[in-house]
Amino acid sequence: MAQLVVTPERFPIRGSFTIARGSKSEAAVVLVELHEDGLVGRGECVPYARYGESVEDVAAALTALAAPVAAGMGREKLSSLLPPGAARNAIDCAFWDLEAKRTGTPAYELAGLPAPQPAITAFTISLDTPEAMAEAARASGHELLKLKLGTDGDPERIAAVRAATPGTRLIVDANEGWTAANLASNLAACADAGIELVEQPLPAAEDALLAYTARPVPVCADESAHGLDSLPQLVGRYDALNIKLDKTGGLTEALALARAARAAGLDIMVGCMVATSLAMAPAMLLAPLARFVDLDGPLLLARDREPSLRYEGSVVYPPEPALWG
Repeated sequence: MAQLVVTPERFPIRGSFTIARGSKSEAAVVLVELHEDGLVGRGECVPYARYGESVEDVAAALTALAAPVAAGMGREKLSSLLPPGAARNAIDCAFWDLEAKRTGTPAYELAGLPAPQPAITAFTISLDTPEAMAEAARASGHELLKLKLGTDGDPERIAAVRAATPGTRLIVDANEGWTAANLASNLAACADAGIELVEQPLPAAEDALLAYTARPVPVCADESAHGLDSLPQLVGRYDALNIKLDKTGGLTEALALARAARAAGLDIMVGCMVATSLAMAPAMLLAPLARFVDLDGPLLLARDREPSLRYEGSVVYPPEPALWG
């Protein structure tokens, strides 16, 4: 039977990471390891204060599962013991990794998915002045950029970045920072600049307005999208949803949500928190189902864990078995 080991860790961010809700200079993650007969299955999560999570609470919730895990509990029991969120993500992904190692079968085959292929990932430009964001975008060298927005002056930021990077694909993320009063004008600015997608323009509690609003640019749910039970209220309000394993509670529910969302006519973005390659690796399995891939977390860190994912320019490559799966 498996032994559960839970370890909080911190990884410094290169510079700082700024969104409409604030800035941070490090990524606080929780590592889960499942040790069994010389094998180790691993998973990583990012507790997120926006969803009422802390490193301490997540680590405690996971540690409480040590006895059930030692008694033989498997991945199929997790949904009855933990809600969708960071804690369930880390241990769910660790179970997937352990099963892949135990059986010698890649995780994508266990999931009934095609082999993941190299994918173009978005690269995030932190919220700043129009001039600073334009310069960061110009210097990035990436072909798909995500602009963090959500405060006054966003049309100016959009215009400045577009002028600085005329041939670059752009998506934006307002992180719930727009309002009913400025929604139309901000969406119009996005349309004028050829923005391909707008993430979570309104607060999750106020997004019913989107069902009655013209959307000249496709709108993607992020903070409004969690586990499978959140899907019904997204249909009609959004054109896409951002699936993050830290919100769904791991790969198991993320796969179910992706398939159900596509059946409902929604596009998929597979996204991430700021975290290491270990958190990105299982999300790579969703890339073939997604229209947009946003797995740049390790690129924002001053150091990644080893082994790590391979990034070449805008392309992220599938994980090697030594990392995960």
